Order: sequence, then structure tokens, then C-alpha cells
Amino acid sequence: MSHDLRKYGTNTQAVHAGQYVDEATGAVAPPIVQTSTFAFASCRQGAERFAGEAEGYIYTRMGNPTIARLEEAVATLEGGAQGLATGSGMGALCTIVFSLMNGGEHMVGTSSVYGPSRVVMERDFSRFGLESSFVDTCDLDALRAAIRPNTTMVFVETPANPTVSLTDIAAAAEIAHEHGALLVVDNTFASPILQRPLELGADVVMHSLTKFINGHTDIVAGMVVPGTAELRARIKKVHAYLGACMDPHQAWLALRGMRTLGMRVRTAQENAGVIARFLEAHPKVEWVRYPGLPSHPQHELAERQMDGPGSLISFEVRGGIEAGTRLLDSVELMTLAVSLGGIETLIQHPSSMTHAAMAHEDRLAAGISDGLVRVSIGCEDAEDLIADFEQALKQV
Repeated sequence: MSHDLRKYGTNTQAVHAGQYVDEATGAVAPPIVQTSTFAFASCRQGAERFAGEAEGYIYTRMGNPTIARLEEAVATLEGGAQGLATGSGMGALCTIVFSLMNGGEHMVGTSSVYGPSRVVMERDFSRFGLESSFVDTCDLDALRAAIRPNTTMVFVETPANPTVSLTDIAAAAEIAHEHGALLVVDNTFASPILQRPLELGADVVMHSLTKFINGHTDIVAGMVVPGTAELRARIKKVHAYLGACMDPHQAWLALRGMRTLGMRVRTAQENAGVIARFLEAHPKVEWVRYPGLPSHPQHELAERQMDGPGSLISFEVRGGIEAGTRLLDSVELMTLAVSLGGIETLIQHPSSMTHAAMAHEDRLAAGISDGLVRVSIGCEDAEDLIADFEQALKQV
């Protein structure tokens, strides 16, 4: 399709974005352009492409037709400029930080962010003079108080990993912009089917495409979607040299997975609502955090900011870490594994797995208790998942 897809709904965009008939062959499915380099018709053409005076491909690290389709597709869904695909979600984060921050500058981040995202800032980027503070960005006063004169970036993950807490994106954007800082939002947990941060004032959106957008637990990939062409130009320069690029076959798989994004997200979300209510009513469950439940602290914000509460649930079994461990070791249908957003249900223990590298006191301060269990609900039949929870909870 050659016309502008942004006037259509997100389901239509997910099916058609980046999906146009191949001119050379007539293929409906996009071809995999599996090449490292591209030939020039003349020396002059090569020179013009390197100088940025002519369009065309040079080297796959710098651009590739299959990857470009995926970059166009995700940007269409998010409402941003052409995306920049990376080899992983962490590649997307590092590309953003390298591109948009300088030594001596400061970033404020969500305290319960994905563990490696926080650790790389505190342990690795700090070696190059980048400062960071992590606060509960659900508390706008805490976010505002954390801003320093040298703050140039606010980095928000909402819903957050693994607490499933929500930050008011429009308010965070206002605070960031008041102080001359950029707002970057990790939209992995919601996907653009449920939330589009650029529409709410964010400057840059990032994804781990590994999760919902690909949705089949078979690749690792990331994406950066700047809100403007100017920001994209800044990030692209670093993206090409950093080497956090994507492989064409990886891009093709992500494109294929994205075609069913709307269906998968809504099926999993419907299941999650049923299971969250079941868990909240179970006598062996201490508490449940799911944005679709009225008991969630930001339930009203979820209804206002998102097009649905998603399919991630965090909860704690009565009895703490020992009881939680027994539950995790007893599941049969669900898979004990990290990651999320696939068609299968995955369950894990963040404090000993995805967030183990965080200091214990930082985990507790971020709301990641030792007994917290995170489950990414998939597309199985809800009654089968409930039966699995019932038999596993009997072992506690």
C-alpha cells in the first residue's frame, strides 16, 4: 500500500504498514534482502550516497530494505518519524543515551524500570560522566524534585517492569520540557496498540521488539522511534557507528509477527482480566497489581492514558518468597521463563532473575518485593490458565 496509513486504526496499520508489493517480483510478503553490502552503478553514485546527496543503500549496518520496512511499520503505529531498528531492546536504550546525552549531564528514570536498563546507567554509563537518579515517576512531585540543572533526559517505563505501575506521560512530558529535557518512554509493556506516548508529548519512544511486537518468542530485537525528523537525524548518526544494528532476517520475522499484534494483544488482555480477578479473590494471594483492576493505584490513569490495561500481572503469594518459589516450581501449562509478550504465558521471579543485579535496597524501594511474581499472560484458553494456577496454588 502506497497511501498514508496513519488515517486508519491500529489493527489496520499493524497488518499493512511496511507491507507493499515488491516491485521486482510482485511478492506480497516482503522479501528478505540478506546482504551485507550493495553495489553502486558508478563511482559517482557511491560517493553521492556516502555524502548523503543521493538516496540508496550502502551497507546493511547503515540501512537495508527489509529493515527499513520494519522501521516504517513501527513508526506508523507510534505516529513518529522513521524508526531505527536495533539488535535488542538494550541496543535501543544504549543508542538513545549515546545519541542524546553528553558527559556531565543527568537523567531521571523510573525506579522500577527493567533491571538492565537501570544497571547500565548506574554502573556503566556513569564511568563516562553520565549521572542518573531513579525515582517513583508515578509520583510527579518526586519526578519534579529529582530534576537538576544538568538534567537533559527523563526516561520513563510505563507500565513499569515488573511492578506494572503507571506514569502520567503527558504530565511527565510537561515537567521534562519545562526544564529543557527530553522525555523518552519505553513502551514495551503496552505496545502501540494500547498506548502511543508521542501523542501524549513524549519525544522518543523505544521498544524491545522481542516482546509484543514480534510476539513469538523467537527473536531478540529493539526499535527507537523519534518524534521528529530532527531527532532521528541526531540518533541515526550514532546508531550507524555504534553497531547495534538489526539483521534483515530478524527484521522479517518481526514484521511477520507484527501483523497479528492487535489480535494477540487483545486476546492476552482479555485473558489477563479474568486471571487478575481470579488471583485477587484467591485466599493464598496477598495482593495483585493489574491496571484493569479498580484496586490498582493508577487505575483511573490507565483508563485515561491507555486503550486497554494489557496482559502483565504482578502479585505476591501469602508466605513470601518461599511460597512464591513453590508456586513457580509447580506450574505445568505456564512456562517458568523471563521475557514477556509472547503468545504463551510466561511466569518468573524478578528479584532473583531479571532484577537480580539491582541492589536489594533499590529493589525494595522500587516496589520489587522479594516475593513478587510477574506473569505475562498469553493467548491460551483462560480456563486452562486458571486451572494451572489452581493446582499450583494448592502446592503452596
